[in-house]
Amino acid sequence: MKLKSLGCVLIGAVALAQSPPPTGRPAFDAFEVATVKPTPPDDYRGARLFKMPSAHQFLAKNYPLRLLIGVAFNLTPRAISGGPEWIDSDHYDIVAATPGEVRPTLDEQMSMLQKLLVDRFSLTFHREKKEFSIYAIAVANNGPKLNQSTALPDEAPALVMTLYPAASGGIDHVFMPGHNATVAQFASVLQRAVLDRPVLDQTGLLGKYDFELEWTPDETQFGGTLPQGPPDSDKPGIFAAVQQQLGLKLEATRGPIDTMVINRVTRPTAN
Repeated sequence: MKLKSLGCVLIGAVALAQSPPPTGRPAFDAFEVATVKPTPPDDYRGARLFKMPSAHQFLAKNYPLRLLIGVAFNLTPRAISGGPEWIDSDHYDIVAATPGEVRPTLDEQMSMLQKLLVDRFSLTFHREKKEFSIYAIAVANNGPKLNQSTALPDEAPALVMTLYPAASGGIDHVFMPGHNATVAQFASVLQRAVLDRPVLDQTGLLGKYDFELEWTPDETQFGGTLPQGPPDSDKPGIFAAVQQQLGLKLEATRGPIDTMVINRVTRPTAN
């Protein structure tokens, strides 16, 4: 048996800088229509989803605002400061339709989400450069163990996590297959959803890869929200798993990163 996926599209392409849309594509300046509603109380402990279930529908489910901002602007939640307490306690569902006749890229989805957060939550902010404890991803001594992806050039990257429960309770391990994904996108997933500090790609690897990663999470990961499983899981911790399974390594260090300071935010306007 497996738990529902936690964040069905914690997808790293959000990490990439915004780039101009290909010729002939809509500008994707904003969602065509969007509803923002509080997550129903009986769904509060349910799955957290973030995906496009169809070519023109965008869905975010069971997200507090701080995490939505982190996803949209590619920031770890710890790099977002300011704002009232409810940006962590209130959870929201977003259902939106995208314009045009083609599916937006992940960069385009995030651009529209940023616009929605500014418009519907009256979000204003400024940026500050701060020194942070970070994790740097580097190539391990024996080289990377990543397979070059055979996906079509326009195929979207996928990095989806599934949580498997232990028989005695808690989470036994996390399984995350990567498809057509860059190391920078993988780093983005780790910093937004898994680890407790920013993650920077320092491998110099520029390809798109297919890989699989399995690890046993600890209490510092996923914001400390996962029930802990037994200590005898046969899966390694994430640091050992990244090195053994991917030929990469996560190194704790310090460095300057761009952070966000919230100046103003309000609960969302009526739909």
